[in-house]
Amino acid sequence: MGMRRFETWSEPARRAWRRSLQLRVVALTLVASSLLVGAFGYFVAERSAKILLSRAQAEVTASMANKVTYAIDQLTVHRSDKDSRLPLTINQTVDRLSEGDPAESGGSIVSMRAAQHPDIKPVTSPDVPTDQLITPDLVKAVSTDGKEAYQVRTARLDGEDTKFLVYGSPVPTSFGHVELYYMVPLTTEDSAANQIRTTVLVTGLALVILLGVVAGLVTRLVVTPVRVAARTAQRLSAGLLDQRMRVDGEDDLALLAAAFNQMAANLQRQIVRLEEMSRNQRRFTSDVSHELRTPLTTVRMAADLIFSEREDFDPAVARSAELLQAELDRFESLLTDLLEISRFDAGFAALDAEHTDLVPICERVADRLAGLAERVGVTIELRLPDTPVIAEVDPRRVERILRNLVGNAVEHGEALPVVVTLASEDSAVAVTVRDHGIGLKPGEERLVFNRFWRADPSRARQTGGTGLGLSISAEDARLHGGWLEAWGAPGEGAQFRLTLPVRSGDRLVAAPLPLIPRDRAPLALPAPAPATEPSAGPAPSSGAKAEVL
Repeated sequence: MGMRRFETWSEPARRAWRRSLQLRVVALTLVASSLLVGAFGYFVAERSAKILLSRAQAEVTASMANKVTYAIDQLTVHRSDKDSRLPLTINQTVDRLSEGDPAESGGSIVSMRAAQHPDIKPVTSPDVPTDQLITPDLVKAVSTDGKEAYQVRTARLDGEDTKFLVYGSPVPTSFGHVELYYMVPLTTEDSAANQIRTTVLVTGLALVILLGVVAGLVTRLVVTPVRVAARTAQRLSAGLLDQRMRVDGEDDLALLAAAFNQMAANLQRQIVRLEEMSRNQRRFTSDVSHELRTPLTTVRMAADLIFSEREDFDPAVARSAELLQAELDRFESLLTDLLEISRFDAGFAALDAEHTDLVPICERVADRLAGLAERVGVTIELRLPDTPVIAEVDPRRVERILRNLVGNAVEHGEALPVVVTLASEDSAVAVTVRDHGIGLKPGEERLVFNRFWRADPSRARQTGGTGLGLSISAEDARLHGGWLEAWGAPGEGAQFRLTLPVRSGDRLVAAPLPLIPRDRAPLALPAPAPATEPSAGPAPSSGAKAEVL
């Protein structure tokens, strides 16, 4: 729930990130510059702090050497740590060393101890607690190991936290050695380091903001022509072929705009030329088809007269009359199809939709093709619902589609049954035509709807088709707002599915029948079947009727 809420809340930002190149460039520039400036600032601040600390260490080391020399001179007169005058000498020495600090070391602390001589009490000037400054590790290094050592410690003195540089050194005496500790506050160095950090931070922040502004301006200079080019390209794709980009200057962007305009002009000329060629081709096809009507009618009348008198001719002449009659029938069918195609190309095809029962149309198509099916040894099996299937369609065009589909199935059925199935649901009706013939090769399910395309040109046809039937069927289906799809596999037959909306003008979403036959894909999940859909098995369900013609 939390992740979904976050996705909902962040959706505007993610959408802006995906859609805006300028936003991505500026954001990436800010991130990269922030990392770079941050790393550089950290390096400068740390380096400056180390330099300041090194200077303080050098000053303290020089001062500590003088203090140790003075302490040695004062303490060597005592031969034993039991000398009664030794505590007084230690107090005077510490006070003198504390008073002798330079002015810039104000606030420093001097302490003398003798860890190896418990009878000698520690002396500190000024008298402040030093437990937080002089640690046991430092005492061990100075008193036990006899080495000079230093450390940086922070202590709370007079209610304020102060950082000190604590320096310890052994002081040789006649009775052993004592330890001298010199604690110098690093207030000045800390203040200088903080000022350097603040300066680096402010400068880095200003630099990052400046880089972001510069990146935004530079990106805008580049993105704006690209956006103009995108909008111009959208207008060109919408059909506004006179749109052009504005050319300013002589830089690379101006060169891009000029090249884009040149490309648009060339495309406009090509599109206008292709449109003119297409119009001329459609006009030529339509004019030729119309002009052929008159001579075809005359030839048809003469051929019918010759065909009716063929019994009085010699056998060779009679056979020629029959061939002439058959080819005239095919030529007339081709001319009719060409006229129909020219109407589709010209956009003059009209849909005469009316509420029609599709069951009688399927039966009528099967009856008309029964003679052809009988000649090639194919049976047509109808699987139709018992109740009427009403849809708002053009019955003439739907019957033509089914006649083409069933005729092709019979032609390529290889003497095996052809199954015609009809089903409906609330928003769509579908008819599938299944044959078990030679089938289709991969990719041919899209080619079958091309004009004059044939899977096997050498195959002898029984019906003398024109090669335009499936192309016209696809246009008829598209005119209804429906689908005409094909499936096939070599040696397993083919299935064509016609899907139409129940109400003219509605948009199809799904089909009541699957495109791939259920007997072909037993492992595939079947599509949800409506109550009126028959079974795809060898025998029809109780809600459908089967008829073999």
